Amino acid sequence: MMNKALQYSLGSNLVIYALRCTLGFLIGYQLYLALPEYELYWTIISIILVMSPEAKDARKLSIERFKANLIGCCVGLVCFFLPAPQLGVMVLGIILAIGICHFFTLMGVARSAVVAFIIVVIHEQTTLTYWAAVERFFSVTLGCCIGLGVTMGTSSLIRYLRKKVGLEDT
Repeated sequence: MMNKALQYSLGSNLVIYALRCTLGFLIGYQLYLALPEYELYWTIISIILVMSPEAKDARKLSIERFKANLIGCCVGLVCFFLPAPQLGVMVLGIILAIGICHFFTLMGVARSAVVAFIIVVIHEQTTLTYWAAVERFFSVTLGCCIGLGVTMGTSSLIRYLRKKVGLEDT
């Protein structure tokens, strides 16, 4: 009975993705609760953005999304300090993030770069300090690292368990 349950759950992309997202969320949420003085809700969002529901290419896509998020964060941090109106900075940053993704052949995940850029550079009416952008940069980067770690860690475990119960590695 247990073997059948393992076969069905380990063979289901839906179950695996749900487990990864849940595990990533729980890690991010614990950090959010432990460090309430920081904007770690961006970490939780970044964790989920890095993960891929496509089991076949989950590791590859997570690595590419990780790279794209770092591109977006870096562009956001640089653009945040530009002495220009926010709208101009936003448009410039979006174009730069997409251009850098194109240069590194990451166009399939350029959307992640743009989202990370927006998270870092957006001005909130209550936090107009430079530290807010730096804090969001670290928050998004932390989320990317956690999401990638969860994907890589669970990939190894799932591969091992699939072999153990006689499923092909997909």
